[in-house]
Amino acid sequence: MTRKPARMYREIEGQVYTRQEYMGGIPACRITQFDTGNLHEHFPLSLSLGCEEAAQVRDTALEAARVSAVRVMEKAAPNQYHLKVRRYPHQILREHKMAMGAGADRISDGMRGAFGKPVWHAVRAQIGMELLTVSTTEAHLVDAKEAMRKASHKLPIPTRVVVRHRPAAA
Repeated sequence: MTRKPARMYREIEGQVYTRQEYMGGIPACRITQFDTGNLHEHFPLSLSLGCEEAAQVRDTALEAARVSAVRVMEKAAPNQYHLKVRRYPHQILREHKMAMGAGADRISDGMRGAFGKPVWHAVRAQIGMELLTVSTTEAHLVDAKEAMRKASHKLPIPTRVVVRHRPAAA
């Protein structure tokens, strides 16, 4: 079965659907790493990708954004950054799979019992919520901005890059 476009799941509708102990057959979360880069060093700059609209962001989109940002940072500043995925996709998205094609009317029940099977995870992002954060040095600020710009193209919502100067660790 093909993957449905993000616009079908982008709107926040209905109640939160997160209690996994009551559901069976939930696919694994597609985000492979939530922390990448140099995890032990303190960096003075922090760039975050904040949401401009409230929407649901699928885990595949978050993983694509993470991979895109890591690829840019690894090329430009190896071992001089720390990238963190700030949100865990708790929301479970369901899909009522319909049979298509010739003779499908004999197989399909239409919309009878159309609760749907769990197919994806998503983050319910609100306005101003930060999805990704890159910490780096002043010398790599331009590279980090480029990484955030490329990562934002993978997300289904408009985003904004917020730059913060972090005080030195004591």
